[in-house]
Amino acid sequence: MKKRYFITGTDTDVGKTHITEALLRAAQQRGLTTLGLKPLAAGAELIDGQWSNDDARRLQAVSSLKLPYEQVNPVLLRAALAPHLAAEMEQRRLTVQSLAGFCRGTLMTHRAQLTLIEGAGGWRVPLNDRETLADLAIELNLEVILVVGMTLGCLNHALLTAEAIRRDGLQLAGWVANCLDPQMSSLEANIQTLAKRLPAPLLGTMPFQSADEAPPPAWLGNRFFDD
Repeated sequence: MKKRYFITGTDTDVGKTHITEALLRAAQQRGLTTLGLKPLAAGAELIDGQWSNDDARRLQAVSSLKLPYEQVNPVLLRAALAPHLAAEMEQRRLTVQSLAGFCRGTLMTHRAQLTLIEGAGGWRVPLNDRETLADLAIELNLEVILVVGMTLGCLNHALLTAEAIRRDGLQLAGWVANCLDPQMSSLEANIQTLAKRLPAPLLGTMPFQSADEAPPPAWLGNRFFDD
């Protein structure tokens, strides 16, 4: 198995990083080498004199291939805003070609059995006046894993995102139900509705948990690793 996927979500704050970490951990438990990348991050904090992003640090820590922070997250914007707005504040210009170049350079020299490239926000997050982060997945020709934040409204968000991925010519390899609301009404019925309507397999259901809890060992089935 040597696979590379782009991780997107139905919105921001739906748990993309948490699910990416969990997939990387599950792969390592099966003896695979892993690498998580966050090519673009908006929102930074100064730690020991270095600006960094929490999501990127988490992916760096959980990957079995240990890379310098700058390779995990080559483009870091300090403001926690939509990337094109954060870039404008710093008088920087984001382009798909530059992000793709960073990714290709890393992927040429570090060949993990499972590489997950996490996006920022949802599928259509703008990078500049013409490009969105979806164009990075298109440029790299990656299959996509969709993280669905299970809250009220998720059916519409998930179906529209899957439709956009398909229209962009990419394959939706699978989706993950991430349970964000422990009190969500008809949770299982919502998951089953998506399982019937989304054109890709349900890879796993992540139960509600606090940010510092480790994923339960049985949340992800073998389907993700079958090939």
